[in-house]
Amino acid sequence: MAKQNVAEQFVDILVRAGVKRLYGVVGDSLNPVVDAIRRNAAIDWIHVRHEETAAFAAGAEAQITGKLAACAGSCGPGNLHLINGLYDAHRSMAPVLALASHIPSSEIGLGYFQETHPDQLFRECSHYNEMISNPKQMPRLLQTAIQHAVGQSGVSVVSLPGDIASEPAPDKTLETALVTSRPTVRPGDTEIDKLVAMIDEADRITLFCGSGTAGAHAEVMEFAEKIKSPVGHALRGKEWIQYDNPYDVGMSGLLGYGAAYEATHECDLLILLGTDFPYNAFLPDDVKIAQVDVRPERLGRRSKLDLAVWGDVKETLRCLTPRVKPKGNRRFLDKMLKKHADALEGVVKAYTRKVEKHVPIHPEYVASVLDELADEDAVFTVDTGMCNVWAARYISPNGRRRVIGSFSHGSMANALPMAIGAQFTDRGRQIVSMSGDGGFAMLMGDFLTLVQYDLPVKVVLFNNSALSMVELEMLVAGLPSYGTTNKNPDFGAVARACGAYGVRVEKPKDLTGALKAAFKHKGPALVDIVTDPNALSIPPKISAEMVTGFALSASKMVLDGGVGRMVQMARSNLRNVPRP
Repeated sequence: MAKQNVAEQFVDILVRAGVKRLYGVVGDSLNPVVDAIRRNAAIDWIHVRHEETAAFAAGAEAQITGKLAACAGSCGPGNLHLINGLYDAHRSMAPVLALASHIPSSEIGLGYFQETHPDQLFRECSHYNEMISNPKQMPRLLQTAIQHAVGQSGVSVVSLPGDIASEPAPDKTLETALVTSRPTVRPGDTEIDKLVAMIDEADRITLFCGSGTAGAHAEVMEFAEKIKSPVGHALRGKEWIQYDNPYDVGMSGLLGYGAAYEATHECDLLILLGTDFPYNAFLPDDVKIAQVDVRPERLGRRSKLDLAVWGDVKETLRCLTPRVKPKGNRRFLDKMLKKHADALEGVVKAYTRKVEKHVPIHPEYVASVLDELADEDAVFTVDTGMCNVWAARYISPNGRRRVIGSFSHGSMANALPMAIGAQFTDRGRQIVSMSGDGGFAMLMGDFLTLVQYDLPVKVVLFNNSALSMVELEMLVAGLPSYGTTNKNPDFGAVARACGAYGVRVEKPKDLTGALKAAFKHKGPALVDIVTDPNALSIPPKISAEMVTGFALSASKMVLDGGVGRMVQMARSNLRNVPRP
């Protein structure tokens, strides 16, 4: 049997770690690894058109499966293109292994063609970032990188010079067992005792939930019922906590709605569950706050804490709920449920006012129809910007649907690449890319990846020929919008030219039929929907200092717009409120 080279050993270890595919663009220093993949039936090479897409796709795959995913870039510019998607994966706590192939080892430090220093470039967006400069470092270095990515839920980067990849792997190397899943983390008894005491002493308690509540829906509901607490959520907590939730008071933040802001400010104890909600201006500074998180470095970095609890949400609540005294007074909970329903009723008119006849089409109407037509287990990938607003307000979670986006990193152009990674995990599952025209145009070359692999992703394009979120930021800051308009083609025609199904929709009456036809189509499809660039109205009282990047960071108000089926949910919850 021929002796393995380093590239072959590298690929074998990825397979042992459960990696099914490697996303990237082939070339020079990466060729030995790609050739090793070609000869290994257990793993596939996924050829994308841009390495940024490769990193986004790997991150999305990791978020959907909860398992390690991988991407690769060739030396210099190739691996440098990975960096934006890796930042997103790292901040989304997605376990991703990135291979940054490198120039010949003998030329490092000598200004060689395409020379960069990947061991320095990726330091900020990874838990582990090292270079294999000698074959004897294998397989230990790669195994260490995998343990970091899985164990710490983030990115590991391994740099590998092309000449080292082609060298023989060392004899009698020790391959240790690989960790491929995370354990649960239980808080210490002292912290549990303190939290029990705080809860028993408090009269008005609010729970505010983030993505750390994934898998803990039942535990959160049981806890909320026992302590009669309203439950709000951040955007990344929406898919895990909003469905089947009789205590729901909506979402806080720029995209927020309902009574979440009031519930977090009018309580006397706020418990943050698995959230790294970044906008501290939306959090109160005059109530007691306890925070539960599996990542201890996140405890207290958004607000002053009265108690920090290191543990995952599910295990913490399993310890906590049996020990707290049940509360019989629902007054605060019912007050917040009523405020929530009233708040939703107050904005629903923006969606219901003749939108089925409005031209250009209201994006709220598009999102509402999309929510109704999409599968019950669909995965929605969402572009940063106004698509975040529509997804936050109109896509109804049910415990089976997934909604992923660049919610922590805030990158444009993420939806299409994420849809690629999500679709590769299951070709039979409906994957919907909610793309803005600005984001789609950035990486639209990878629409060809859908065609090349016949991936049945459905791209629903909200095309208002503008960077609307940026326009909003400018207007709130008192600036005239400038540099925000896009001169777009007929994207439906572009899709057809690429060999996919494509259609353009300009009238509301054609929308439902177009979406149904696209969903029925077996291959990739794009629905280019011309939407109203003026659909978003500005709150009447808002100051320039409220704008910081993507957030109206000190605003107590939300954007005036519809809320889809959430108003029905709020009305349903109100039926449980005792009448005087």
